[in-house]
Amino acid sequence: MQPKNLRGEKRIREGQGSEARRDVGGKPLVNEILNSIPDNEYELIRSDLELLQLTHHLILHEAGEKIEFAYFLNQGLASLVVLTSDGRSVEIAIVGREGMVGTPLAVGLHRGPYRSIMQIPGTGVRIRAELLEQRMAEMPELRLVLNRYVLVQGLQIAQIAACNRLHEIEQRLARWLLMCQDRVDSEFLPVTHEFLAQMLGTGRPSVSLAAGMLQRTGIIENLRGAVRILRRRELESAACECYHAIQHFNRTFEVRSAPSQ
Repeated sequence: MQPKNLRGEKRIREGQGSEARRDVGGKPLVNEILNSIPDNEYELIRSDLELLQLTHHLILHEAGEKIEFAYFLNQGLASLVVLTSDGRSVEIAIVGREGMVGTPLAVGLHRGPYRSIMQIPGTGVRIRAELLEQRMAEMPELRLVLNRYVLVQGLQIAQIAACNRLHEIEQRLARWLLMCQDRVDSEFLPVTHEFLAQMLGTGRPSVSLAAGMLQRTGIIENLRGAVRILRRRELESAACECYHAIQHFNRTFEVRSAPSQ
């Protein structure tokens, strides 16, 4: 069963048939933010966008350091991670093709309190921070969309914080798998139990136990270096209310494809 939301390819350039907005290399662009702005605004920024292969564990920006680029993902998944002085980490948000990495830039800030790192490799485009700030002065629709996305991301961070504190690991694992599948559009998620433990702020044995419970009910299949989602509807039922709350935020502030011009 396919996720209901975040179908970038299906929402690209509504009303224009199969013609999708393309990047400077001529490839279809599926990032929802860049596809939501009018053609005249996209043309202002198009030549500033640099095509990238975003490899596994590539750090997009480090906690406390100056943000050099904003990234718009086409494929893959980035995590926003808080690091503690004793070396532990916990994920506070995820970003896929629906968003942008480097949101502090949208509100005039040049540093962020978290690490942004690619957890599932993919592709995307990036723009230098100073160029983005210059272009936004001439791009009111982009500025509006980014401000709305900053709000949605803040709501996601708050909900995940509550989830990590209040809900059981099995519910949290189900919520994370659903959020991940919404962004990568595949039943196969290339993640290990060790990785999931780091993202959920818990121990690997707890994650393995929770994943084993979901596998025994036939909802997922645990593979070597991956998790396969077998029955998405049942996985939604196994997740806590936080997944549905986050989906509600996404629907309420959903970006729309730019109208035909």
